[in-house]
Amino acid sequence: MMIDSHQHFWIFDEERDSWITPEMAAIRKNFLPEDLKPILKANGIDGCVAVQAAESDSETEFLLQLAEANDFIKGVVGWVDLRAPDLYDKLEKYSQFEKLKGFRHVAQGQPEGFLLEPDFMKGVGQLVAFNFTYDILIYPNQIKEAFNFAVRLPNVQFVLDHIAKPLIKKGEIVSWTNDMRLLAELPNVQCKVSGMVTEADWQDWERSDFRPYLDVVFEVFGPDRLMFGSDWPACLVAAQYEGVKGILTDYLSMFSDSDMQKVMGKNAASFYNLDL
Repeated sequence: MMIDSHQHFWIFDEERDSWITPEMAAIRKNFLPEDLKPILKANGIDGCVAVQAAESDSETEFLLQLAEANDFIKGVVGWVDLRAPDLYDKLEKYSQFEKLKGFRHVAQGQPEGFLLEPDFMKGVGQLVAFNFTYDILIYPNQIKEAFNFAVRLPNVQFVLDHIAKPLIKKGEIVSWTNDMRLLAELPNVQCKVSGMVTEADWQDWERSDFRPYLDVVFEVFGPDRLMFGSDWPACLVAAQYEGVKGILTDYLSMFSDSDMQKVMGKNAASFYNLDL
């Protein structure tokens, strides 16, 4: 069983999706389940988790509709206003959707202290009542803040997206390593091995570029708290699906079959409580 714990769908909108710049021409178009399904099949992937790419209630509804119509979409990580005064009622409504597993806010690039704002933390804390998880999307300079955030919410199950986006293209690793070691001390935090190719040189990366970063996440989180994610279709600016998957499976060749199965599927299935 192999699960892609992190991918996206969208109907491209130039205004809403302004983060997709002209230099990212490969992904300035629609990406829907019919585009991904044959790719997953070709790569031996049994199912996926669709993660929000826009910040609106309609985004969550869009992903839930796709999941309802496509069995291979095993889970959805949606968006909800975690600071809304009626958040509990919204979460109660969302709890009726079996494939909705958690939520994410695009915290990367937010002002310092955003994760620690009382209203935001209160909202994230309410996820526990409905067994929802939270995906942490941040840049390296926010890892210490994420530690302070997660340590104060010990009952929330967190997963760090894209290994916190280290500056792989520049080879920067020392401070990221120290901060990742701190974050990994928290038992309620897991980590997605995803999003690496877009942090490397899009046109000229090699698998060896990622090995130092993989060494770190496998050392500090271990194979019990790591999960594969393709970040498709965002990854297409730098690599095809099989290239992204190959970086990790090549690295995992030195591990046991049991560890490989955990990272490539079992951990994601357990974390998101996927119905397989």
